[in-house]
Amino acid sequence: MDAITYIDGEWLEGNPPLLGARTHATWLSSMIFDGARAFEGVAPDLDLHCQRAIRSCKAFGLVPTMTAEQIFDLAWEGIRKFPEDAELYIRPMFWAETGWVDPDPDSTRFAMVVYVSPLPAPTGLAVCLSSRRRPAPDMAPTDAKASCLYPNASRALREAVQKGFDNAVVRDPLNNIAELATANLFLAKEGVVHTPVPNGTFLNGVTRQRVISLLREDGIELQERTVTVVDLETADEMFASGNHGKVQPITRYEDRDMQAGPMYKRARELYWAYAHR
Repeated sequence: MDAITYIDGEWLEGNPPLLGARTHATWLSSMIFDGARAFEGVAPDLDLHCQRAIRSCKAFGLVPTMTAEQIFDLAWEGIRKFPEDAELYIRPMFWAETGWVDPDPDSTRFAMVVYVSPLPAPTGLAVCLSSRRRPAPDMAPTDAKASCLYPNASRALREAVQKGFDNAVVRDPLNNIAELATANLFLAKEGVVHTPVPNGTFLNGVTRQRVISLLREDGIELQERTVTVVDLETADEMFASGNHGKVQPITRYEDRDMQAGPMYKRARELYWAYAHR
């Protein structure tokens, strides 16, 4: 068994069909989701991911049919159906079943999938600057983890892969650095860690927030500020945070090779210690 799906009060093995051709989410993307991880018997910040799913649902104009606490309990129910050492992805979802252009909030449905998804090894990411931009809050539902935001990320990622890179650095509408296509971004310079300040154009990730708090608690100076392309070009080191890979080093930016530096190593060490405490 590599996946189980919860829908309408029961767990089903595999990937059962959930949406119809007339389902609003199918043709107008009225779906939000969240993603959490379970590995080595732990599920760090699972509660925060469940809470964000509720916030995203409401921000998108849907009505949650589950509470964050219910999602949390259900997620653990699903996790326990796998071996303790399984590396899993947990994805709760809300979507609208009906509506015209505006989704009908009273038609909101819920599902959750838990599936095997090995954590990527921290071997180093090669990233390039993307031609794509993150949208401003008045252009898209950036206050939700909404499925409709991800086609633009996929285009940035595809562009990077076609150029021989693993991921892409995307900018905001003002040409400042926002994040990677699939993760948040950190850089270090002269012993200080920097990361783009949340400005409504990108997701202020759960793992991002945890890394920030852990580094600060460890006595490391960390600045959330406007980050420019020049900052990346002159950084001593760079690393990424996100639910899929947690904390990953960046070892190449454009044509510049970089080392997995001490700030990355400390961030990953602190995160793993936090996850298991």
